[in-house]
Amino acid sequence: MSFLKRSSTNPAPQFFPARQPGSKTATLFEKQFILPVIPVAIAAAAFSVPFGSHVLAKSGQQPQAKPEAKEDSNIDPAAVDAVKKMGAYLRSLKAFQVIADVTHDDVLEDGLIVQSNSKVDMIAAKPNRMRIEVTADDKHRLYLYDGKNFTVWGRILNFYATVPAPPTIRELFQKIDENYDVELPLIDLFKWGTDEDDINKIKTAIDVGPATVEGVTCEQYAFHQEGADWQVWIQLGEFPLPRRLVITTLTDDARPQHGDTFSWNLAPSYNDEAFVFDPPPDAKRVLLAGQQADTTEKGK
Repeated sequence: MSFLKRSSTNPAPQFFPARQPGSKTATLFEKQFILPVIPVAIAAAAFSVPFGSHVLAKSGQQPQAKPEAKEDSNIDPAAVDAVKKMGAYLRSLKAFQVIADVTHDDVLEDGLIVQSNSKVDMIAAKPNRMRIEVTADDKHRLYLYDGKNFTVWGRILNFYATVPAPPTIRELFQKIDENYDVELPLIDLFKWGTDEDDINKIKTAIDVGPATVEGVTCEQYAFHQEGADWQVWIQLGEFPLPRRLVITTLTDDARPQHGDTFSWNLAPSYNDEAFVFDPPPDAKRVLLAGQQADTTEKGK
């Protein structure tokens, strides 16, 4: 998935109320902010000019060793390796809870920047359970996945939608994105360093130096690619966790930013009920936009 697509403000999934006898169809649009995807790659350039064997034979010279390939001078390999190491560590975690304090800039038509804040609380138990709660001034949304079903519930309007789900978290991300155009918050914590990253796009990578985030000692790294700059603060020591992420979109003259500050719990407490949706008595069952299309197609 494109970095620039995910770094922009994206609309939330469209919901269509499930058709009941005598009911009218309505559409609900809600705003949803998504953590941008972070591509990780090393752009390397190698240059060597080998001598032809026939020339060496005539001159009597010994073959010369080829010069070593040179890294792009704008890319610090250690910075890229640090992000790769972080991604590998995140993939090794079997269960975790992460809370993200999110800031997001919206650019109005006149160029004015309006910043909004939200909180994302995720519990993941691999391979097949996940709970994400998103709260903000204008929304309160819950995403639940129990290995069989995926549910999204808008608490304020009390609408919810449930669809059958694949057997793993990774497959879930792909299915709900492709079938229902739903992008979950923080999904890139599962994608860093995998083949789903946008590779070969980093043009600059530097190690800024040590920094502190919420009292945790980190190393700060900065990256540039076409259309975006981004920075990540990675915890030092044996737990290389991302502690802060800031993305600046360069395709907009206003240069809006998206930022996340992460708090981690690597031994979360939960039970199976935490991932199962029990709808309130007055909750309204709805359909996601993709479900509406599927239902319409089958009815032809």
